[in-house]
Amino acid sequence: MTPGEPLVRGDWIGGHLDEIGARLAEHLLLTGLAVGVGFLLALALSLLIWRYSQVGAPVTWLAGVLYTIPSLALFAFLIPITGLGLLTAEIGLVSYTLLILIRGITDGIASVPADVREAALGMGYAPRQLLWRVELPLALPIIMAGLRAATVSTIGLVTVTALIGLGGFGYFILQGIQRFFSTPLIIGAVLSVALAVATDTALVWLTARLTPWTRSGG
Repeated sequence: MTPGEPLVRGDWIGGHLDEIGARLAEHLLLTGLAVGVGFLLALALSLLIWRYSQVGAPVTWLAGVLYTIPSLALFAFLIPITGLGLLTAEIGLVSYTLLILIRGITDGIASVPADVREAALGMGYAPRQLLWRVELPLALPIIMAGLRAATVSTIGLVTVTALIGLGGFGYFILQGIQRFFSTPLIIGAVLSVALAVATDTALVWLTARLTPWTRSGG
């Protein structure tokens, strides 16, 4: 960056609109895959915990250990095994979603009032029906809160995968740092934040649509 040069150059933005669109698609793909796979794994593990409470401590401990590993250290460990690319990025990103999602799902199911369960059982619900038709729907607000937290966190972490050749908007941040060029750095950072805010807002709207009883206090 030279003296007197603006922090953000409009001509650079205008000349890179196609690339910005491509990096947005990449950021969404990396985030969507990680959160989707992470949610499916977390749901299976949470149901296992709910069925066999003794596995809860080791599962949450392992998820906690994965969550505390620094992202760069985890990627450095994975690269010799899975190489540079999508698989390495997704293994790391999925690992960071598990603790948040497992806690959200298990806490959500645990929040269902005991009298609601007793009433459902009294109406002849089998345990599986109780889970899918009563417990999970009533747990949805807490589950969605965990999903929101995991999604926003993953959007931020995706930028780090620029160091292994991916990264979405993180590519611009890395490019700006390497070239001492503020425009791509600022654009990458601002768009990452904007994507996180927009996604969280969309999930808040989706939660309200899926749980109309929470708006009426019912």
